[in-house]
Amino acid sequence: MENIIEVHHLKKYFKTPRGMLHAVDDVSFSIEKGKTVGIVGESGCGKSTLGRTMIHLLESTDGRIIFKGEDVTRVNAKKLRELRENMQIIFQDPFASLNPRMTAIETIREPLQLAEHYSAAEIETETAKIMETVGIDRRLGNSYPHELDGGRRQRIGIARALALNPDFVVCDEPVSALDVSIQAQILNLMQDLQEERKLTYVFITHDLSVVRYISDEICVMYLGQMVERASTKELFRNPVHPYTKALLSAIPVPDIHAKREFVKLTGEVTSPIEPKPGCRFMARCPYAAEACKKPQELSELSENHFVSCIRVKEIN
Repeated sequence: MENIIEVHHLKKYFKTPRGMLHAVDDVSFSIEKGKTVGIVGESGCGKSTLGRTMIHLLESTDGRIIFKGEDVTRVNAKKLRELRENMQIIFQDPFASLNPRMTAIETIREPLQLAEHYSAAEIETETAKIMETVGIDRRLGNSYPHELDGGRRQRIGIARALALNPDFVVCDEPVSALDVSIQAQILNLMQDLQEERKLTYVFITHDLSVVRYISDEICVMYLGQMVERASTKELFRNPVHPYTKALLSAIPVPDIHAKREFVKLTGEVTSPIEPKPGCRFMARCPYAAEACKKPQELSELSENHFVSCIRVKEIN
């Protein structure tokens, strides 16, 4: 299948008083059309920065982002505006990402107005259609964000993202701010919309049970770098990077008698500001050795299973 987006050696650094913070550092991967790739890792690992840089909400420091044959990092403002109709984002907190002074219908209608190629009648028709699609009752159209619950607010965020019928959507922890019962409704809605509209998702989350449910492939990030990538089934069946093993061992299970092997991590988290060459997980890794001070690369361990660990064959 064709890749809808390809990321090549992407970097995003932020200037701080202490030096350059390496939020995303040399990340490469691609996504097939119609698939969902999950991006997981602990808070501060660069997941959200990666997602926002992919659609050029944040300007990249280096690297290339090829979306439908166009390099997003090198196009002019006019072309970027055209491309953005086909790549959208659903934000984590629907209350913070919605304009408190705009009603639900105004929020959903706005992307269609900004596109400047819909008539007034078409805008009204498309707005009504997308509201029905995401399950927002027409009577709520004149409601403001503070008058709605979290689930309805997130449905408005989804409707706004899908108003222009994009091909690619970055989902930045879209259910983490919602109750568990509402999470299931939103996840099912997103899957239905993906099947109906042939959407491609990047699904960013720290909830491994959610990413296991919705993703076809999972990328594990640690301090701005990708340490493991595999299909969802393969990653949960056979995690090989020490950090991935620790991450999966922390998933709670309902059976209190289940025999589980927890991976305990010790040591300090390496600073992402001007990090030294070598494995960034080294300070916390129980298998760390002198060889780990060498630069690490994401290499293919088996078919479609990639890992960044120089000792992977020794410890598995």
